[in-house]
Amino acid sequence: MTEQLAEAWRINNRINLFLLENISDQGMKSTTSARGGRDVARQFAHMHNNRIEWLENHGPRNAAEGLQQFDAKYSPGKEELKRALVASGDAVERCLTQAMQSDGKLRAWKCGVLAAYGYHVSHESHHRGSILLTLKLTGNRLDQAVAYAIWDWNNR
Repeated sequence: MTEQLAEAWRINNRINLFLLENISDQGMKSTTSARGGRDVARQFAHMHNNRIEWLENHGPRNAAEGLQQFDAKYSPGKEELKRALVASGDAVERCLTQAMQSDGKLRAWKCGVLAAYGYHVSHESHHRGSILLTLKLTGNRLDQAVAYAIWDWNNR
Protein backbone atom coordinates (compact mmCIF):
# COMPACT_ATOMS: atom_id res chain seq x y z
CA MET A 1 0.00 0.00 0.00
CA THR A 2 2.89 2.38 0.73
CA GLU A 3 4.28 2.03 -2.78
CA GLN A 4 0.84 2.58 -4.33
CA LEU A 5 0.42 5.81 -2.36
CA ALA A 6 3.89 6.97 -3.37
CA GLU A 7 3.23 6.16 -7.02
CA ALA A 8 -0.11 8.02 -6.95
CA TRP A 9 1.68 11.06 -5.53
CA ARG A 10 4.40 10.82 -8.19
CA ILE A 11 1.73 10.69 -10.92
CA ASN A 12 0.08 13.80 -9.49
CA ASN A 13 3.42 15.60 -9.58
CA ARG A 14 4.20 14.41 -13.11
CA ILE A 15 0.83 15.79 -14.23
CA ASN A 16 1.75 19.18 -12.76
CA LEU A 17 5.06 19.07 -14.61
CA PHE A 18 3.42 17.94 -17.86
CA LEU A 19 0.97 20.82 -17.64
CA LEU A 20 3.78 23.26 -16.89
CA GLU A 21 5.80 22.05 -19.90
CA ASN A 22 2.89 22.58 -22.26
CA ILE A 23 2.03 26.16 -21.38
CA SER A 24 3.45 28.91 -23.56
CA ASP A 25 5.54 31.69 -22.07
CA GLN A 26 2.64 34.06 -22.74
CA GLY A 27 0.28 31.64 -21.02
CA MET A 28 2.51 31.57 -17.93
CA LYS A 29 1.98 35.32 -17.57
CA SER A 30 -1.80 35.07 -17.99
CA THR A 31 -4.18 36.17 -15.27
CA THR A 32 -7.89 36.91 -15.12
CA SER A 33 -7.38 39.33 -12.25
CA ALA A 34 -7.55 43.04 -12.84
CA ARG A 35 -6.18 43.65 -9.33
CA GLY A 36 -2.87 41.80 -9.44
CA GLY A 37 -4.03 38.29 -8.63
CA ARG A 38 -1.91 35.25 -9.36
CA ASP A 39 -0.82 34.69 -12.91
CA VAL A 40 -0.33 31.09 -14.04
CA ALA A 41 3.32 31.02 -12.95
CA ARG A 42 2.36 32.23 -9.47
CA GLN A 43 -0.33 29.56 -9.23
CA PHE A 44 2.35 26.90 -9.75
CA ALA A 45 4.57 28.73 -7.24
CA HIS A 46 1.68 28.70 -4.76
CA MET A 47 1.38 24.90 -5.09
CA HIS A 48 5.08 24.58 -4.27
CA ASN A 49 4.83 27.05 -1.37
CA ASN A 50 1.80 25.23 0.02
CA ARG A 51 3.77 21.98 0.07
CA ILE A 52 6.57 23.64 2.03
CA GLU A 53 4.21 25.19 4.56
CA TRP A 54 2.43 21.86 4.99
CA LEU A 55 5.73 20.02 5.48
CA GLU A 56 6.89 22.59 8.03
CA ASN A 57 3.67 22.18 10.01
CA HIS A 58 2.96 18.47 9.62
CA GLY A 59 6.04 16.66 8.39
CA PRO A 60 8.96 15.30 10.37
CA ARG A 61 11.41 17.88 11.67
CA ASN A 62 13.51 19.30 8.83
CA ALA A 63 11.17 17.83 6.17
CA ALA A 64 11.29 21.11 4.24
CA GLU A 65 14.99 21.68 4.72
CA GLY A 66 16.64 23.06 1.59
CA LEU A 67 13.34 24.00 -0.05
CA GLN A 68 12.94 27.67 -0.87
CA GLN A 69 9.59 29.40 -1.00
CA PHE A 70 8.77 31.87 -3.74
CA ASP A 71 7.75 35.38 -2.81
CA ALA A 72 4.01 35.75 -3.39
CA LYS A 73 4.53 38.57 -5.91
CA TYR A 74 7.27 36.78 -7.88
CA SER A 75 6.45 34.97 -11.14
CA PRO A 76 9.14 32.31 -11.57
CA GLY A 77 10.16 30.89 -14.92
CA LYS A 78 9.29 27.38 -16.05
CA GLU A 79 12.71 25.86 -15.30
CA GLU A 80 12.74 27.36 -11.81
CA LEU A 81 9.22 26.06 -11.19
CA LYS A 82 10.12 22.62 -12.49
CA ARG A 83 13.10 22.33 -10.14
CA ALA A 84 11.00 23.55 -7.21
CA LEU A 85 8.06 21.21 -7.90
CA VAL A 86 10.36 18.22 -8.30
CA ALA A 87 12.13 18.99 -5.01
CA SER A 88 8.99 19.70 -2.99
CA GLY A 89 7.25 16.73 -4.61
CA ASP A 90 10.07 14.46 -3.47
CA ALA A 91 9.87 15.91 0.05
CA VAL A 92 6.11 15.34 0.28
CA GLU A 93 6.57 11.79 -1.02
CA ARG A 94 9.18 11.07 1.66
CA CYS A 95 6.88 12.47 4.33
CA LEU A 96 3.86 10.44 3.21
CA THR A 97 5.94 7.29 2.79
CA GLN A 98 7.51 7.59 6.22
CA ALA A 99 4.11 8.04 7.82
CA MET A 100 2.73 5.01 5.97
CA GLN A 101 5.68 2.90 7.11
CA SER A 102 5.12 3.86 10.74
CA ASP A 103 1.79 4.52 12.41
CA GLY A 104 0.11 6.52 9.61
CA LYS A 105 0.10 9.68 11.67
CA LEU A 106 1.54 13.09 10.95
CA ARG A 107 2.52 15.88 13.30
CA ALA A 108 -0.42 18.19 14.13
CA TRP A 109 -2.56 16.51 11.45
CA LYS A 110 -5.59 14.73 12.90
CA CYS A 111 -6.81 12.93 9.80
CA GLY A 112 -3.93 10.56 8.97
CA VAL A 113 -1.69 10.05 5.99
CA LEU A 114 -4.35 9.05 3.44
CA ALA A 115 -6.31 12.22 4.15
CA ALA A 116 -3.08 14.20 3.81
CA TYR A 117 -2.56 12.67 0.38
CA GLY A 118 -6.15 13.56 -0.52
CA TYR A 119 -5.63 17.11 0.71
CA HIS A 120 -2.57 17.63 -1.49
CA VAL A 121 -4.08 16.13 -4.63
CA SER A 122 -7.33 18.06 -4.13
CA HIS A 123 -5.48 21.34 -3.61
CA GLU A 124 -3.28 20.85 -6.65
CA SER A 125 -6.17 19.66 -8.83
CA HIS A 126 -8.07 22.81 -7.89
CA HIS A 127 -5.14 24.91 -9.09
CA ARG A 128 -4.73 22.89 -12.28
CA GLY A 129 -8.38 23.62 -13.03
CA SER A 130 -7.86 27.29 -12.25
CA ILE A 131 -4.81 27.35 -14.52
CA LEU A 132 -6.76 25.75 -17.38
CA LEU A 133 -9.61 28.23 -16.93
CA THR A 134 -7.20 31.16 -16.86
CA LEU A 135 -5.57 29.95 -20.06
CA LYS A 136 -8.93 29.54 -21.75
CA LEU A 137 -10.28 32.93 -20.68
CA THR A 138 -7.12 34.76 -21.74
CA GLY A 139 -6.92 33.17 -25.19
CA ASN A 140 -3.99 30.90 -24.30
CA ARG A 141 -5.93 27.66 -24.39
CA LEU A 142 -3.95 24.43 -24.36
CA ASP A 143 -4.09 21.99 -27.21
CA GLN A 144 -7.09 19.68 -26.62
CA ALA A 145 -4.87 16.58 -26.53
CA VAL A 146 -2.77 18.11 -23.74
CA ALA A 147 -5.86 19.11 -21.75
CA TYR A 148 -7.20 15.55 -21.93
CA ALA A 149 -3.80 13.98 -21.21
CA ILE A 150 -3.75 15.34 -17.65
CA TRP A 151 -6.54 12.84 -16.90
CA ASP A 152 -4.68 9.85 -18.32
CA TRP A 153 -3.09 8.66 -15.09
CA ASN A 154 -2.22 5.27 -16.63
CA ASN A 155 0.27 6.97 -18.91
CA ARG A 156 1.71 9.62 -16.63
